[in-house]
Amino acid sequence: MGTDLATTPPAAPDVAALQAELDQAAQRLRLLEEELDETNRGVLALYAELDTQAQQLRQATELKSRFLSYMSHEFRTPITSVRRLSRMLMERMDGPLTEEQERQVSFIHSTSVEFGEMIDDLLDLAKVEAGRVEISPEWFELVDLFSALRGMFKPILVNPDVVLIFDEPQCQRQALFTDDRKLSQILRNYISNALKFTVKGEVRVAAVQNDDDTITFSVSDTGIGIPKELQNAIFQDFAQIESPIQKRLRGTGLGLSLSKRLAQLLGGSVGLTSAMGVGSTFTVTLPFQLPAAPPPPVARRSTTA
Repeated sequence: MGTDLATTPPAAPDVAALQAELDQAAQRLRLLEEELDETNRGVLALYAELDTQAQQLRQATELKSRFLSYMSHEFRTPITSVRRLSRMLMERMDGPLTEEQERQVSFIHSTSVEFGEMIDDLLDLAKVEAGRVEISPEWFELVDLFSALRGMFKPILVNPDVVLIFDEPQCQRQALFTDDRKLSQILRNYISNALKFTVKGEVRVAAVQNDDDTITFSVSDTGIGIPKELQNAIFQDFAQIESPIQKRLRGTGLGLSLSKRLAQLLGGSVGLTSAMGVGSTFTVTLPFQLPAAPPPPVARRSTTA
């Protein structure tokens, strides 16, 4: 005889416990939604604050640019007058000068020239920061660029112990499509600094073509060199080197900063290698041509009679 095994029916779910769990989950969800809403409000407030600060920064930059433009104009008039008057005195247009008078007038003239250069640097930097610098690229040849620079610096090479050398460009391509005035300004800043901080030896300007269709211009000197701890900051605004030579020379410390920003506008970069007591080499690397360049002009050919 078999016996029937009684089956135990499954326990009925605890509806109250399930309802409590659902209520807790709903409560957590509400809290999470409230946190998300609060976070979203905070993010929106942060974005609004950032927009306000960005607008204030733009306004401050615009005001600074206007101020520098106005002040540079106001300064240029008296500075130009001082330069012209001192030049007239140095040329003895109003009669002879004593040795001491000539020394003082020469000091006035050189100081006014330096002051004018400082104002130009400040104004140019303000224009770059305000986005008001326009790039005007055109085709030009390296030989013309070096020839123009050589002519600019020839009259001011007053130290007989320093020679300025322009090497033959090591480039297969001799034509560039970029803003030659901006490039010339960068190289002029480099050469001027090299001449200032080189007491004896040479300043050498060179150009080398790279494998990635770029060109690197370098200005090397045999000057005082730059300490390693200052090399990363040398291209920042108002950066200057503490040295006996620096104490005798005035400047804003803006020339290299401006050079860096101009190089970036031209799609390039700047660089520096230096050793104390050995010298420095400043470089600027640019593409041979900016985008959307027209075909280069036909190379000039020399003719013989």
